[in-house]
Amino acid sequence: MGFTTDNNSTPKSMSRAKGWTAEIENLFRFQQAGYRDELEYIQVKQGSLVDKWPESGFVKKLQRRDNTFYYYSRKRECEERDINKVKVYAY
Repeated sequence: MGFTTDNNSTPKSMSRAKGWTAEIENLFRFQQAGYRDELEYIQVKQGSLVDKWPESGFVKKLQRRDNTFYYYSRKRECEERDINKVKVYAY
């Protein structure tokens, strides 16, 4: 996902995920840590790089706003029952 880090990046619309993809998996991980998506994480953490698993491209580690860390598995963590909870933002 290529994102710009300008401060005017507010979402124009939001929809719910309908099926599982790698992008939905990463959005699930960001939202579990308290962020909308990778763009908001980079803005809040002032350009911090996102650690990703090289094999799958899934997010490996995220720092929450209270400076604690979430560590994620190489494998899928977003279960079928959680897919409809994932918000997909359009900019």
